[in-house]
Amino acid sequence: MLADGAYLYGKPEITGDLRSELQDFVVKELLPFEPSGEGEHLLIKIRKADANTVMVARQLAKYFGVKDALVSYAGLKDRFAVTEQWFGIHLPGKQSYDLSSFTLPGVDILSYQRHHKKLRIGSLSGNHFTITLRNVSDVDALHRRWHGVTQHGVPNYFGEQRFGRDGGNIDRAKALFAGQKVKDKKKRSIYLSAARSLVFNQIISTRLEQQLFEQLQVGDVLMLAGSQSVFVLDKLSDDIKQRFVEKDLDITASMWGAGQLMTQEQPQALEQAVAEQYADICQGLAKFGLKQERRRIRLSITDAKIDIDAKQQMVTLHFSLPAGCFATSVLRELLDYRDLSLTRFD
Repeated sequence: MLADGAYLYGKPEITGDLRSELQDFVVKELLPFEPSGEGEHLLIKIRKADANTVMVARQLAKYFGVKDALVSYAGLKDRFAVTEQWFGIHLPGKQSYDLSSFTLPGVDILSYQRHHKKLRIGSLSGNHFTITLRNVSDVDALHRRWHGVTQHGVPNYFGEQRFGRDGGNIDRAKALFAGQKVKDKKKRSIYLSAARSLVFNQIISTRLEQQLFEQLQVGDVLMLAGSQSVFVLDKLSDDIKQRFVEKDLDITASMWGAGQLMTQEQPQALEQAVAEQYADICQGLAKFGLKQERRRIRLSITDAKIDIDAKQQMVTLHFSLPAGCFATSVLRELLDYRDLSLTRFD
């Protein structure tokens, strides 16, 4: 999973505590649009603390008297955090609603407005994080690593939460591939995503181990900044190298599924070797109808800021990440953190 993945800047010796308090981990969803004010969908912005996304969705469905399937959200958010998140509810007609009577512990309604399109998974431009780390063993060393992370990025690993407690989602995926039935479509999707993410993470880790994370190779599949457009690198040039340095281009790795790998030559051999290590998973993903896709291996950080209280051994990080990327992948390159939510809030 993530714990065993190679590091870009070397495994940090700095230690510290994450999520000593709920307010130490704040996430705000960034929508790429403003609600239009009309349409069949009611978009609701909420702030929640110590509340599960799926549970909030179910309570909204109950409040409006609709089926759970008619409530959507753009992404799952940590329970052990303070998060600002959007939900969408399919409510045809032009009826106005007053949500002042909606009450749920840890949940506040911030705004709501109609919109002409359904809110779907991945409908975000990104997320903004404000993360406070306490009992940091070496504040100065963390500051130095932060400079490298913000300038050059980090490996775009899928975070530990993708794999479930103790990697349980991988075990469930393997059981699924072995023939065990899972009727719940959402759970089945979670297990498949976890299995796919495991292979992707291993490709990144292998490139790091072979010192190929920042090394362009003929046969790599590159992705253009700000889009999902990709092309195969058939010739190295100074222009391509400069665009990579400027983050206009990124190396990608396979999100495994049925079909041919886009990579060629040595990059293809590397990805194929990883797939052979996880043959049961890769075959299972193809069997369940997933198709070959690509994902950037470098995660670039924007809106970066750091606040340091050396006396209190406390550091607060502010940064934004694209949708589908994990703050824990940034944190693991900075320090060997202890997530207190795993024990304190159980």
